[in-house]
Parts: sequence; C-alpha cells; structure tokens
Amino acid sequence: MKPSERSRKKQSHPSQRRGKWTAAPGKESAALPSKPELQEMANEALQASEEKPGRTRKVSARPAVPRRKTPPPASAEIRRKIVFVAAECAPLAKVGGVGDAVEGLALALARRGHDVRVILPFYAGIDRAKAAARLLGSCCVHMGAGQEQWIAVWETFLGAERVPVWLVEYQSYFGRSGVYDEPSGEYDDNAFRFALLSKAALEICKSLAFIPDIFHVHDWPAALVPVFLKAWPHLLSPFGRSASVLTLHNVGHQGKYGSVVLPYLGLDWERFRPDFIEDHGEVNLLKAGVHDADLLTTVSPAYAEEIQETVGGCGLAPFFARRKADLHGILNGVDEARWEPTTDPLLPANFSAQDLAGKARCKEALQRRLGLPGRPDLPLFAMVSRLHLQKGIHLVRDALPSLLREESIQCIFLGTGEREFEEFLRWLAREFPDKVAASIGFSEELSHWIFAGSDFFLMPSLYEPCGLSQLYAMRYGSIPVARATGGIKDTVIDLKDPARKGTGLLFFEPTGEGVGSACRRAIKLWKKSPSTVAA
Repeated sequence: MKPSERSRKKQSHPSQRRGKWTAAPGKESAALPSKPELQEMANEALQASEEKPGRTRKVSARPAVPRRKTPPPASAEIRRKIVFVAAECAPLAKVGGVGDAVEGLALALARRGHDVRVILPFYAGIDRAKAAARLLGSCCVHMGAGQEQWIAVWETFLGAERVPVWLVEYQSYFGRSGVYDEPSGEYDDNAFRFALLSKAALEICKSLAFIPDIFHVHDWPAALVPVFLKAWPHLLSPFGRSASVLTLHNVGHQGKYGSVVLPYLGLDWERFRPDFIEDHGEVNLLKAGVHDADLLTTVSPAYAEEIQETVGGCGLAPFFARRKADLHGILNGVDEARWEPTTDPLLPANFSAQDLAGKARCKEALQRRLGLPGRPDLPLFAMVSRLHLQKGIHLVRDALPSLLREESIQCIFLGTGEREFEEFLRWLAREFPDKVAASIGFSEELSHWIFAGSDFFLMPSLYEPCGLSQLYAMRYGSIPVARATGGIKDTVIDLKDPARKGTGLLFFEPTGEGVGSACRRAIKLWKKSPSTVAA
C-alpha cells in the first residue's frame, strides 16, 4: 500500500482495550515566557545535562562512588511544564546522539524541579516487557483532508527521576523494526509517520490536561510541532500560552518529501512557499519548524555559526541567518555517572588517571574479544560510528589500506549503516586479520570496551554538530584523531596548540590524505613520546 493510500485509510483502534484518559487536575496556565526568559531557560536546559569536557586527556580521578553536585531546584517562579517530542529517547529508542541528548536533558531538567514529559513513538523495537508500559487510553488525531487516525497512548518512566514517557502506538506507522529506515532504505512514508507524531503530541497533551509552557522538539521528525501550534485555531487552542524550542542536532537531515504530503499535514497551499515549507518543489519539514519555532538551539557554538554559512547550512543557511537573534549554540555534555571509568560496570577493569593498569587490561581484553593478537606495544586505533558519508568513513577507506601495509598498528571498528561501508570493513578485516577487527552492528557494552581499550579514537567527520564520541574517548583516555569541524573544534585542543594544553590531534582537509597524515602523527607520538600518550 502506498503511503498516500495508507494515510487515507482510517485505522481501527489499535488496542482492544478502549481505556479512558486519566484526567490531570486542571491547573491555571502560566504566562507565556518572554523571549529573553525563554532564551535563559533554553540555555539552562541544555546546560543542565552538561558536564564540561576536560581539557586534558587524563581519565577521571574520581573516587569509586562519585559525588554529583546537585543543582538547586527551580524556584516556584521559574518552574515550568515541559514536553519533549522526539523520534528517539534512550534507552527506549536510540539511533544516534539524539537519543542520549533527549534522555539526559529530560532527566537533568526533572532534577532541577521542572515538570517534564517525553512523547515518543511506540516502535515495535521497544521491548514492551522491559518498558513495563501501561495503557492510558486512546484519542483521535485529526490530520488534514479530513483524516482521523486513532492512536493508543501508553506510559512508561525514565530513570530514577521517573520522568513520564508517553508512547504513541499506531501500528501502521510505528509497528516496524526500524526508527527511520531499514537496511533496504528509508521508509517512504516518514513524512506521514512523523507528522502524525507531531500532531498527536498536541492531542495527547490536550486530552491529558497537561498544557506545557514549552514544547521542546528535536530535529525534523518533530519540527511540525511549532507549525501545528501556530496553525491551531487560536480561539479554541488550549496552547495559546505554550512556546516552542526547536533543537537542531543535525541539519543535514531535513525531512524533504514530495508536495503530495501537504494535504495530510492540514496546511493551506498558500503556505507552500519558499519562505516557509516549500523547497525546490518539495515539502521541507525542518524548514517549516525553523520558520515557526519561538527559539532555535543547536548543540555547539561552532555549529551555530557553521549552519549560517553555505556549506554548513545544507541549503537552509539564509533561513538560519535570518533567525540569528533566536539561534543559540549550547555545547552538549555527557552523563558522568554512566561514562565513569572508575566505576563503569560494563568494563572488564576499572581505572583512573592515577592508575592506568586497568586501561591496559581493558586493551588486552578488547583485543582478545575481537580476535586480535594481544599486542600492548602496538597503537590501537578505534572508531565507533554510524557508517555514513557524514562520519567520513569514505576517508578512512581511502587512507587505511596503505597505512596498514606500511605501519605496525591495529584498528577496531564498531558500527552499522550503508552497505558499501559495511562491506569495506568486512573486507578490511579479512585482508588484515591480525590488524583489523570489525563488528557490524551496535553493542552498548562493546562501545564502552572500545573507548576504554583503544589508544586513539578516529572521528574524520565531514561535519559534526557536536559529537559525543570524542567526549567519551577523552574521558576514557583515548586520544581523538579528529577533523576540526563543528563541536569537535569546541571540545578538542590540538597537541600543537601553543596556548593551551592539547587533548587530541586535529586535521582540516576532508580527504584520505588528511586522515592518513593525522594517523601518522599519532603513530609518531606513540613511538617517540609515550609519556605524552600516557599523560
């Protein structure tokens, strides 16, 4: 069935149990935050989960039970009701860093006293037993062209803070193994799927009488939330005092689809214009969200500047520049409780900056686990990444075969993505069985082992809005070998920097030669200055 046909078909109620909504007691809505107030809240929001990245390569020297500084709870004057809408939220659904960011920020804001909810599709890949979700009820989502689609809404909770997560069940759209795609390619009805999620977010909040002060939406899959907020009839809207923040994790993905989807969105054809949603004859969901969101944030200061330029803006640079006053780059952070080498339960051995014996054991265990010879004398390079062009895996393909023939090194890869790159890594492991190991797929435990057991960490990204992997690597004592772009420039200091203590090796040219040259710098450092590597 084609997407357009699927969207025209009314789906029967997705659950045999027709539950009633649990009505929250009515509360008087707070005043709409002013723009300066909203800006301050957005900065506080993203900074709440940020622990500033270290400026040295040393691993954490915290005691076995790290003590966290608990920020003061939000005062009554600034405590807000906040709804996150996203396609990912770890650990329920995670494809990349967006899932980690949504989870970490929701929990951090809850710890500060804000009343937080997360709205997420109930994908088939979510373990229902593990999620322990309970059915809240059902509601009808009124899409464009008179389409009525019934959804079931389930509730589970996130973290020790017990942040409610409302899961949107609609089998035709979300009852699939993937989030955005499968190995065969992207789902061709993604515009319909995530338009339903965005509209459902408003319907759910209205039905459950939870009217947020702020809808915080993430990337193109939720970018229509600000659009629907503005399009809702003002006289009847319960969201007249609700503001919206759109966080741009990666503007390379924009949600571009044929104009045939516009009637389903319920938007007038008058809005199909270049300054709003039209993009060279197509619908661009992210572009519409950028137009209507009250505030825009992105995940590093450097990336906020880059997306206003032709290359970094991926076609939307003029629109980001037009909203420069409302666009703020706030650096991502990591969860220090989860990424803590002194206590990490996933590691074969724990270690600290003062005692690196455990790191040596992690390297030995990692080599043994992936079938490489146990060689503590060789530098071990690693890469944990989605295997897509953005991540620069094609640059690795250009550089690595000759490097492996000429140098005594080992390399480990963990990731999944485009088939040609998966096949390249399999070939590389067959061609150099004593030097290369490739694990196609993803394992949370193995990723921790790799960060802890590697000596150098490869990040040859063409662009990198922020990047979390370089932060994990530095925290676990693996030196980043990375391209100077986006958030990498904000977090990694080159060892040649005369003014600051270096934390990694940076290169600028997005070429195989650039990757090879940076790797040779790392090998030279390993051979001639082991004390620098161990510092």
